[in-house]
Amino acid sequence: MHLKKLSKIALIAVALTTTSLASGAETLNVTLDDCIRIALSDNPSIIVADMEIQRVDYSKKETLGQLFPNVDFSASYSRTLAKQTFVMGEQRIKVGTDNSHSVGFSGTLPIIVPALWKSIKLSDNQILQNIENARSSRLSLVNQVKNAYYALLLARDSKRVIEANHETALLTAEIFKKQFEIGVASEYDMTRARVAATTLEPSILDAQNSIDALKLQLKVLMGMDANVDIEPSETLDSYKAMMYDYTMTVDTSLVNNPSLRLLDLQTDYMKKALETQKMSWFPNLYGSINYSWNSMSNGSPFKNFNWSPYSQAALSLSWNLFSGGQRYFKQKEAEIAVNEMKWQRENLTRTLNSQVETQLNNIKSNLKQIESNAASVALAEKSDNIMQESFKLGVGTFLQIQDTQNALLGARLSYYQAIYNLLVSQSNLELMLGNAPLAKYGVSNEQR
Repeated sequence: MHLKKLSKIALIAVALTTTSLASGAETLNVTLDDCIRIALSDNPSIIVADMEIQRVDYSKKETLGQLFPNVDFSASYSRTLAKQTFVMGEQRIKVGTDNSHSVGFSGTLPIIVPALWKSIKLSDNQILQNIENARSSRLSLVNQVKNAYYALLLARDSKRVIEANHETALLTAEIFKKQFEIGVASEYDMTRARVAATTLEPSILDAQNSIDALKLQLKVLMGMDANVDIEPSETLDSYKAMMYDYTMTVDTSLVNNPSLRLLDLQTDYMKKALETQKMSWFPNLYGSINYSWNSMSNGSPFKNFNWSPYSQAALSLSWNLFSGGQRYFKQKEAEIAVNEMKWQRENLTRTLNSQVETQLNNIKSNLKQIESNAASVALAEKSDNIMQESFKLGVGTFLQIQDTQNALLGARLSYYQAIYNLLVSQSNLELMLGNAPLAKYGVSNEQR
């Protein structure tokens, strides 16, 4: 079954706030959960993954169909152009009839087919593999949407910080201009202040370009029209309270890891394939039945019918006794493949545990970095306030003001960068553990 399809229009009507721009385009205020729900509903890769499950299900039914009787209908007509002639001394005798009609049914039924019975279990396993692949696609999509959304928040917050610094720089430049006009400030200070304000303008443009590019990336992941504008309704600060909760409650078990689950299913498939290969040593028994009507006549083929029924039932046993050792070597090949999977799982588990530990260390480091950067922002704001007051009293110089403003800008950008790094690390760990709350986004039990 597919994820409950909520069209973007319906979802937006319930969860999103829609406003109109002067150009007539729609702006959709979206949360992270809104983005994920839309992506899981409309992203083409998820739709294809669900279709693949259905395709393999049909393949299984096709295999099951081989256990049922196979019934055929046939009909034939033949016209004798020259009858067969027998010579007996001086006599020449022609035998046969002008017309020969035949219609009938034939059916075959597999009675003992060990390899076919085992192959049905292979189809079951393939369905489970496709379901796991679809789950893995959903987990990966959730991770991509989260990382794109966090990057968009970082770009927006960074632009906001740069704009605030730019406004302060413009105000400072205007004050220096007035001080220069009354002879209190030097032309050098006035010029430097104006240059400092102008220098920030390209950074604002770069930030806006990043925002536009990240919006397009997010809309592609969501399967949305590029003409519809989206606007996050959250900021990086919105996640500050949840960051510590995740670290305290995270379950680092690998039981839901997509790679491990898929490897286990592949191992089970190889074991079933080995059992199927062993079944090739056993005989196969089929039953068959034929029922037909035959008619032979002379003259017109459309009359003088003389139908006679004919029926036959049979059992057919086939048992391959020797095939040059092919079955033996195929079985040995399958046994080695099963053993290989065991070692692959051990190596994958070891690698994943190492990656989980690395991500946890990154998260802990990012938490400390956030605390440190938050303290730096508080100190930079205090220092900037002191310098602004001094500047109003005519005490501060341009270099002092510039230093405090640059320090505040750097502290704020580093603070938001640290939050972004933590959120991305948590999202990547969630993908690795395979424990994203898919039920929260409307994914059914069969799909997770």
